[in-house]
Formats: sequence, C-alpha cells, structure tokens
Amino acid sequence: MSEYQGESRRGFLGCMAWAGTGLLWTVAGGVPGAVGLEAAASTQKSRAFSFVQISDSHIGFSKPFNPDVRVTMREAMAKIADLPRKPDFIVHTGDVSQLSKDEQWDDADQITKGAGVPVFHIPGEHDMLDEGDGKAFFDRYNKPNAAQSAGGWYSFDHAGVHFVALINVANLKAGGAGNLGSDQIAWLKKDLANYGSSTPLVVFAHIPLWALYPEWGWDTDDGAQALAMMARFGSVTVLNGHIHQIQQKVEGRVTFHTALSTAFPQPSPGAPGQQPGPMAVPAEKLRSVLGIRDVRFVGRAGPLPLVDQTLA
Repeated sequence: MSEYQGESRRGFLGCMAWAGTGLLWTVAGGVPGAVGLEAAASTQKSRAFSFVQISDSHIGFSKPFNPDVRVTMREAMAKIADLPRKPDFIVHTGDVSQLSKDEQWDDADQITKGAGVPVFHIPGEHDMLDEGDGKAFFDRYNKPNAAQSAGGWYSFDHAGVHFVALINVANLKAGGAGNLGSDQIAWLKKDLANYGSSTPLVVFAHIPLWALYPEWGWDTDDGAQALAMMARFGSVTVLNGHIHQIQQKVEGRVTFHTALSTAFPQPSPGAPGQQPGPMAVPAEKLRSVLGIRDVRFVGRAGPLPLVDQTLA
C-alpha cells in the first residue's frame, strides 16, 4: 500500500464531490459531512484536510448544448483553486475522456493543473476504448500504483483514512453493468484485512457499486461481495460517477453518493421514454443541471441532509 501523508488522525476529513463545480466534504470521527464550494469559499474554518472528487468530464464530447466541455471543467478548477484552504488532492472517478484519445487526456490534465494539487485516477468505460483495453489510460495515470495490482486497482492512506480505488469497467456485463472480478475481490479482502473496524473508509468506483438501476446497467454485478467486506467498518463512504446525476443511499454504515458531470446530464433512472446517455438541454439551461451540493453533518444516524444549488 502506498502512503499519502497528511495531518492529524483525529482531524476532519473533507472532500469535494463533483456536482458540476464541486462539493467540500468533511468527516468528524469518521463520519462524513459536506458543504458546497460557495459556502467553503466564504469561511476560514480550519479543516485537517480536504480532497476533491471530479467525475465524467468526457473531454472530447461536443453537442450543441455543451459544444466544449473544457469550459465547464475550467470553471470548476477555478473554484477549487480559489478555496481559502487548498485541497490535498483530487480524485477523478472516471470518464476523463470521451474516446480514450491522448489529446483528450492531455487537455484534461492541463485543466486539472489549474487546481495545483495531485490527482488520483480510476477509469470509466470511455477511458477503456483503446486497442489495449485501457493500457493507454493505465500507462498514463496508474504507473505509481502498478505494484499493488495488475488490474489497476489500488489503495492509499491519508491522515488515518483508508482510500480504496476500484475498477469496475474492465469487464462490463450484459446491459453495461459493472464488474469487479474475482482477482480484484481477493485483493480487496487482503487489503482491508490490514485495518481495524474503526478506520474510516472512502471507496471510489466509476459505476455505482449498489443496484441503483440494473435495467440500465447502473449497478455492479458482484458489488455486493465487496460491500460485505466493508460492513464491519464504522464509517464507509462510497463515491461513484457514471450516471451524471445526484443519487444517494444509506445501507447500514455505508453511504453511497453519485455525482453530476460537467459534460452533460443523463435521464433519471427509469424515466418514461428515456434511455441512458447524453440528455440534451437548451444551452441557456445547461448550468441549471450542473450545480453545487450543500451537505452538512448533523449526526451519526441516518443519511446526510442534502441541499443542491444550481449554477443558474
């Protein structure tokens, strides 16, 4: 396991989940909470550390309602860079590119440099379209973690929190459902065995690990096996992308959060007459479907309260 050094173990964990421009998460005693970027920018309250989750930038996507997705991604980086306290790192939960092209990843990398912090990556299915089944992505982004696994999954520790980056897009099942595979599940069992149940876990995966809407492939067919291994931990936060909208679920001590995209929205799960994929919106409405989520910790029990603010 790689070690990413941080500050006090007893501090607050924060992260910004991508919701068009971002979300600043905080965790006290291993319990996650969050505030929107606007709120974070207006306060000087100290946090032990924070990190950013971004997802589904789809650099290379171009439709009339968002002809250049680099613009909205730059807006997000500018907000992150303006935070009174810089986050320790960014995690991109997949679909960095639209077509797995070097120039698209180059553009994304150049944009994320604007935040001035390290970036951890996991791929989405759009990052696995090269002839090497994702080799180009892993050669670019996962070389520092190559010793941990042959499949690209990895973990690291930061300030007493254990982070696990899972890959569930390498062997998609019928209908597009995610799959972890026996090798990754065996690795995860061994990885988690090194940690006591009081260690807070933050887990990243592109496709939701829970059965959000299997009819559209918005689930991971063997995700339940991975989640069963996490059930003994007191605090587990699972961050996903892929569906380009905000959904959450609380299951025992595991809280699931999906994030918006800065590229385009997708229909609500099972919306009549709809199928998964880019959902066109008028250009003047674009920022009404890209926004900021305000979430605050109020207690250990139950799901976190959410307030979403659009960019409009």
